[in-house]
Amino acid sequence: MQKGPKPDDRRDNVDKLQEQVVDTIENLEEAHETTQMDISQEQREAIKAKNLRRERAIRAKRDEIKDEYEFQQKQD
Repeated sequence: MQKGPKPDDRRDNVDKLQEQVVDTIENLEEAHETTQMDISQEQREAIKAKNLRRERAIRAKRDEIKDEYEFQQKQD
C-alpha cells in the first residue's frame, strides 16, 4: 500500500487557531505580569519585544480565522 499526501482537512482549523490565540493571549498576560516584577531592564525589554511579536501574531491569527471561517461557509 502506497501512502500519499494526507487530504486537506480544514474542518477544525478555526477551532485550532482560536485555541492558539487564547494561548498566546495568556502568554502575553503572564509576560506582562513578569515585567512588573524585579527584573533587569534587559529582561524587561526582551519581554516587551516578545509581547509585540505576540500581538502581531494574534492579529495575523485572527485574520487567518476569518479566512478559514469564510472558506468553511463556502463548503457547507
